[in-house]
Amino acid sequence: MRKRNESVTLEHERPAGPPEPGCSLRRGLRLAGAASARPPGEPAMKRPLGRRYGLWFRLRKLLIWLLGIYIAIPFLVKLCPAIQVKLVFLNFVRVPYFIDLKRPQDQGLNHTYNYYLQPEEDVSIGVWHTVPAALWKDAQSKGQPWYEDTLGSNHPVILYLHGNAGTRGGDHRVELYKVLSSLGYHVVTFDYRGWGDSVGTPSERGMTYDALHVFDWIKARSGDNPVYIWGHSLGTGVATNLVRRLCERETPPDALILESPFTNIREEAKSHPFSVIYRYFPGFDWFFLDTITMSGIKFANDENVKYISCSLLILHAEDDPVVPFHLGKKLYNIAAPSRSFRDYKVQFVPFHRDLGYRHKYIYRSPELPRILREFLGKSEHAHHH
Repeated sequence: MRKRNESVTLEHERPAGPPEPGCSLRRGLRLAGAASARPPGEPAMKRPLGRRYGLWFRLRKLLIWLLGIYIAIPFLVKLCPAIQVKLVFLNFVRVPYFIDLKRPQDQGLNHTYNYYLQPEEDVSIGVWHTVPAALWKDAQSKGQPWYEDTLGSNHPVILYLHGNAGTRGGDHRVELYKVLSSLGYHVVTFDYRGWGDSVGTPSERGMTYDALHVFDWIKARSGDNPVYIWGHSLGTGVATNLVRRLCERETPPDALILESPFTNIREEAKSHPFSVIYRYFPGFDWFFLDTITMSGIKFANDENVKYISCSLLILHAEDDPVVPFHLGKKLYNIAAPSRSFRDYKVQFVPFHRDLGYRHKYIYRSPELPRILREFLGKSEHAHHH
């Protein structure tokens, strides 16, 4: 009996022998899995931390790269003034694309003719002449001689000077031509040298000379009909340059209309949305504004208005994001008390921000026909007296 109990005890207390083959295989798989989950000797939490560190390193590298570009651009502009000139004129931006400027009828202007004039040797400018809507039917299938002859008909003429970027076929410009044509005006507009299909190199002097050439071309054909000059945005700088020159030679236009004007190109450049990221950059004036001036670009509307002797109308939307409203108002405050305007009407017409006309949609205003009729009617009366 004792012998039997000893055997039972021995059976339960038998020391562990070699593991079973199945158990050994399962344990080996678990150990291998744990080893492959992390490098030898590395704590389990290190891999997520390493991932986060890698992401921060890449982000920091990107920020340093962007900061380097941000700092490099002012030096690049200073060393290559042509870059700043391109940014002022934006003549390389042709919007809308894929339109044939030789065919204004494709833009819905079926009473418009395309000319090419040559202000100087090696310079050619494309011109559109839209006749008053009342002559629309007569204009069909007519050629250049007929269009030139109509400038002498009993209708006033508006010479329109567009802003930077785009061409004479820009959508908002075409819509304005249609509005003015419906009000009984001839509209003559053109692309400055270097814009659209016009040939030449852009410059403030060249743009002003192109405008002078077109004005003289109109006056040679318009007889006693009133001729008004309308400038928009950068075109207001060309317009005041032109009108100052015309007044100095004693052949002023019958009125000047400035839509969304600025005081001078330096103040406009400083206020432009593109300059926001550099406005507080140390040496902003030296890097950017002085570069514009040294390139011969001034467009000094605030100086020009002191030498202009004709009626002046300024139109500006309060929500203009490109040329701030306060610059147009400031220009009016300079012009209004000027001695050169003492015998002429100077008027400022604001458009409330709720109307949403912004920089280039004043043509949508239902009040525009009345504003022009009242202002230009008084200008014509002053001219004839």
